[in-house]
Amino acid sequence: MSLDDLTLVVRAQEGDVRAFEALARRHQAALYRTAVRVTGDPAEAEDALQEALLDAWRHLDRFRGDAALSTWLYRLVTNRCIAALRRRRPGPAPDAGVDVAARDSPERSALLDLELAALGRAVQDLPDNLRVCWVLRELEGLGYAEIAEITGAGETAVRGRIHRARVQLAGVMRAWR
Repeated sequence: MSLDDLTLVVRAQEGDVRAFEALARRHQAALYRTAVRVTGDPAEAEDALQEALLDAWRHLDRFRGDAALSTWLYRLVTNRCIAALRRRRPGPAPDAGVDVAARDSPERSALLDLELAALGRAVQDLPDNLRVCWVLRELEGLGYAEIAEITGAGETAVRGRIHRARVQLAGVMRAWR
């Protein structure tokens, strides 16, 4: 029987390392996926995730349960990712998160690879605040209120950022229609 997040948080706040390990294991795949999509670099994403989990452990006493634990963890990870992006020069384009396992032909496969690379570059070229909101909404499927909580922006601002990201991406990808 697995314990819910809140029970594990309380236990971890009391010093139970195994409870925190269970929380980290439970959420790490989604957090890593988000970090890769925001940074565009698996190694950098792994570093951001590890730093965020260390932050979570060190500051778990600050988590009050007003929002879901996953929201708090997403916020820690995205903050670490944004800090990493600010420290580096432009790098490789991220995988835009599209599953390309089923392909019809080598020609279609090559065209799809080019299109995904173009989308990856376009996502990477988005300003950080637009990219984070777009990734959390379109690739992670989070709601506007949760994204607002994660980013610290108002819900209206989040909606505007996602809209601007969509418009910018649509403009860049128009050539691929």
